[in-house]
Amino acid sequence: MTTATHAKRLILLVDDDTLLLEFLATILGHAGYETVCANSAAEAIRRIEAREPDMAMLDITMPGMSGMELARHLQENTSVPFMFLSANVDGDVARQAATYGAVGFVVKPVDAARLMPAFEASLARADEIRQLRRTEVNLNAALAAGRETSLAVGLLMGRFHTDRNTAFEVLRDHARSSRRKINEVADQLLAAEEVLNSLNAGFASRVKAPK
Repeated sequence: MTTATHAKRLILLVDDDTLLLEFLATILGHAGYETVCANSAAEAIRRIEAREPDMAMLDITMPGMSGMELARHLQENTSVPFMFLSANVDGDVARQAATYGAVGFVVKPVDAARLMPAFEASLARADEIRQLRRTEVNLNAALAAGRETSLAVGLLMGRFHTDRNTAFEVLRDHARSSRRKINEVADQLLAAEEVLNSLNAGFASRVKAPK
């Protein structure tokens, strides 16, 4: 791995063991990652508020807020993926870590030969999850845009007594001529219809019944 490969990947290391932090920072630094260290959960939160890392490596057992509690905070308040460090090899701890949303788990004592494969796998999983979230957002946006267009086409069909294809083509051609996206024109059309309906209701309330 070259330094340039990971020049912009920031990894937050959180552990109350200063020597271990220095060791982890050295190993990851040699692999080309940028690191920032915190010796408590509170400091980790401050670091994240200053600059959000690509992934956090959290010690489970720390004085004050534990790694598990910090993980819950990250899950509820940030989009930072995280993996755990633990001296406990109990399977229940690993399962609990997965329940909290960890993308990886490394057992102490840590050595470079075991750390890097586990770290790289965890970061790859974190990137995969991030991409899935981004895709979901894009998909939801596309579905919303599709619904707006369908509603606008239906509105045009009713108002101009035309078929679906003609209504869509007219809407599309108008969007192209005005150099706008079709869903933007559809959204504007739906908003205008809402305003007209409101005005119609206002006029209707002022019409006096014949004597």
